[in-house]
Amino acid sequence: MEAERGNLTRHAIQFGIYTLGDLARNPRTGEWMAPRQRLQELIEAAKLADEAGIELFGVGEHHRLDFAVSSPPVVLAAIAQATKRIRLTSATTVLSTADPVRVFEDFATLDLLSDGRAEIISSRGAFLEPFPLFGYKLEQHEEVFAEHIRLLQLLNEKERVTWEGRHRTAIKQAEIAPRPLQERLPLWIGVGGTEATAALAGSCGTGLVMAILKGDSAAYKPLVEAYRTAGQQAGYKNESLPVGVTGHGYIAKSAEQAIDEFYPYYAHYKEQFKRGDRVFEPLTKDAFMELAAPHTAFMVGSPEQVAEKIVRMHEQYGLTRYMLQMDVGGVPLSKLAQAIELLALKVRPLVDRAIVGQ
Repeated sequence: MEAERGNLTRHAIQFGIYTLGDLARNPRTGEWMAPRQRLQELIEAAKLADEAGIELFGVGEHHRLDFAVSSPPVVLAAIAQATKRIRLTSATTVLSTADPVRVFEDFATLDLLSDGRAEIISSRGAFLEPFPLFGYKLEQHEEVFAEHIRLLQLLNEKERVTWEGRHRTAIKQAEIAPRPLQERLPLWIGVGGTEATAALAGSCGTGLVMAILKGDSAAYKPLVEAYRTAGQQAGYKNESLPVGVTGHGYIAKSAEQAIDEFYPYYAHYKEQFKRGDRVFEPLTKDAFMELAAPHTAFMVGSPEQVAEKIVRMHEQYGLTRYMLQMDVGGVPLSKLAQAIELLALKVRPLVDRAIVGQ
């Protein structure tokens, strides 16, 4: 299947997969996956997605021993050499604890290495580890993020930059190199559930990516409304304010197969986060099935069920891209390959037919 980068006239929405590179214990063997193996499998998964015609591959960022990825642009640069068409994005870059100049330079370099396929999804971050690690104060993260995203936008626009803020050394006529192959790197802001961050994305004119991991997707409509209202007030038109969603899920030929195959890995993944103030109750099979119910945004099921949920999101807020994390908890590459194929060959046609009648 041929992929056409960024072409929304061919398909109703863009599809993507993403990974956080978690190093989970295999629920069947009890063995931990080695970081080297995990990274090799990420590259193989990206190759499979590229060959299937999926438009996007994202790599997340964590700074702890049970994750293999702390530097998305490094991993994406390796993926760039193994793929041909698929766009490559962070999922996400924690811009509250990263220097915008270094972020821009890294992704501009990735853009050159990938022949113009790089994107950046930035967020304030959902975990506490990066703040003390990189010398930032947690209580300032909202203000720092807003300042950093504005600077990142400026770096994206100009080769020479003069800038002054509160949380970083001032820049005076600094040469920002290298420049990306694309005229500008596509910038997105990721949001969990904060309307203020969604409004910031609108006022900046970036894309908005909402992390919807469970529950009713309709509950996130206020985020989109805050985003588009702020964007319109800043002078942007709705068509230049794209909305994306990231979520967890797994696709199999039937709902029963999807639940049976994915549950052990997802349950172990949830157990992994029993650290500090992040304590989760053990996830029972019944509770897992409730998470995956037809009315929820948890994308576990048959191609027909997953397509129905994505179409519903499109109807709710004009979804333009959907990215799915299916390797949660160390799902084997062989099973992930089958799920990627179903996403491309089964889910996508169903979504196209429902939205544009293709």
